[in-house]
Amino acid sequence: MTLAIRTRIKICGITRLEDALAASALGVDAIGFVFYKKSPRYIDPMKAAAIIRKLPPFVSAVGLFVNPEQAFIDEVLNLCPLGVVQLHGDESPEFCQAQARRVIKAIPVHSPEDLERAKQYTCAILLDSKAPKGVYGGTGHSFDWSVLYSFTHDYPLMLAGGLNITNVTSALSDRQWFALDVSSGVETAPGIKDYDKMHEFITMVQAVDKGTEEA
Repeated sequence: MTLAIRTRIKICGITRLEDALAASALGVDAIGFVFYKKSPRYIDPMKAAAIIRKLPPFVSAVGLFVNPEQAFIDEVLNLCPLGVVQLHGDESPEFCQAQARRVIKAIPVHSPEDLERAKQYTCAILLDSKAPKGVYGGTGHSFDWSVLYSFTHDYPLMLAGGLNITNVTSALSDRQWFALDVSSGVETAPGIKDYDKMHEFITMVQAVDKGTEEA
């Protein structure tokens, strides 16, 4: 029996209900909400909660945090029915393990040396572009994926950083990622998603999966 190959897709930085519903209708697996006030895609937890309650079944809600106090995560969780916590700062492995929800730990990557940090974590890993010091993700730029050539991890690996319709096929050419995380690549402005870009991105990922399965 041959199992079907499927790359999961998360669209992050959602700020509007219409975008969340459109992405869900297009078949995404997860919707991301940014609870980091310095981000142009920040959303108030109360607003996020209202959107999450209108998501269809089986679409996961993911909350993105950067170097949060545990009390803030707990406060957001009391408001928002999140299924996953995504940590984009300098959070320790112990902090990740202490969470009450499943965790995705973002690791900024520029060189193979950066990947050593990922080995410390016993959770899903999101490999993202390394931003300037003090900036945490959201750059809209990809990184040199060749540094990932021999990298393996015991937990699911996800890719982010500048993904869009011009490079997503290339991103999937060398590795079967557990999931792709896209934000600016399907936007018209920060936090404002473009239906056609989302549709094309998702269609391209599905086409690669289908081709890989049939090969």
